[in-house]
Amino acid sequence: MGARTPTRRSITRTLACLAAGVLAGLSLTACPGPASLTVTDHVTGLNRPWDLAFLPDGSLLFTERVGNVKLRVADGTVRTLASPSDVVAVGEGGMLGVAVDPDFASNRRIYTCFLSDQSGSLDVRLVRWQVNAAATALGSRADIVTGLPAASNGRHSGCRPRFGPDGNIWVGTGDSANPTVPQSPTSLGGKVLRVDTDGAGVAGNAPPPFDPRIYTYGHRNVQAVAFDDAGQAWSVEHGTHRDDELNELVAGGNYGWDPRPLSGPSFYDESRPMTDTTRHPGSIAAMWSSGPSTIAPSGATFIPVGAHEWTGWQDDLAMAVLKDQHLRILTFTSTRASLSEELVRVTGYGRLRSAVMGPDGNLYIATDANPGRILKVVPGD
Repeated sequence: MGARTPTRRSITRTLACLAAGVLAGLSLTACPGPASLTVTDHVTGLNRPWDLAFLPDGSLLFTERVGNVKLRVADGTVRTLASPSDVVAVGEGGMLGVAVDPDFASNRRIYTCFLSDQSGSLDVRLVRWQVNAAATALGSRADIVTGLPAASNGRHSGCRPRFGPDGNIWVGTGDSANPTVPQSPTSLGGKVLRVDTDGAGVAGNAPPPFDPRIYTYGHRNVQAVAFDDAGQAWSVEHGTHRDDELNELVAGGNYGWDPRPLSGPSFYDESRPMTDTTRHPGSIAAMWSSGPSTIAPSGATFIPVGAHEWTGWQDDLAMAVLKDQHLRILTFTSTRASLSEELVRVTGYGRLRSAVMGPDGNLYIATDANPGRILKVVPGD
């Protein structure tokens, strides 16, 4: 797999929509995309909400990093479905990603990722649950992927599961700040995994000697996996002191993060480049990079092609941003060979953790705070 040419990183930075112009209801006709965005509170009084997903009836499922899985039903009532006793909320770890089974109507299954001490030591794991008939509790727990590496301080816990159009679960993982993990063919850290609903690897993943659950490797701390209209998978990844990344995922691809020092004692060397094409000549360069400083992108979603109310942003990536506290829209060229525009929206709400499209065609965003909230973003003409 060859490295992309530098032109695949090139973008036009269009940041004219900064600051107050992105707040609720204000006309944005000078910028591509919807003419206005109306931002309202959908759920409030939360403790660091981390991820979101919708059940078929429109109920909003979400996690709080402190250890809860909750559900907002149609009348606005919020229920706690589960608070597993083995969740360890420390640093960047805790109750993290959530996904709903495409066959939920028949099997009532959901999946969560979290930092756990159930085994007697820390690991990050993917757990399958069933929502009971009354939608008041989780049961039938099955820990389908265990042993993802974990740091005692929770650093680089990653873990946001998403179902792909292939029906499999894709999971971006963190490297636990361990220098040997990202390039290891046996460690599940610093990877994107692709597994079935029992946690087994599927055909088409990275070949031996890689663990059969590994799809790509050489990642630092994957924050999101998202799928465009063509079904192509993309990952959002935190950089070091620079170079947050958006990567186009290719089976067996090495994305070049290798924090082992070039010589001397082993330590987690964050001076190494995010995509080390010198040490790993075949590593794949990012489609987008934040450059010399980081913005800390987090959960992301592609806006559907059929979402006509989002005209101008269809099949573009909406990315929640933590450090720089905004929603960033990455607009692709018609050939998807590069990005054409980079827009900043929805500022003034603090750190944004996750962005998910709802079944009503609106965008829902979790804020990383205590008290935190879930925002509803409605596009207007």
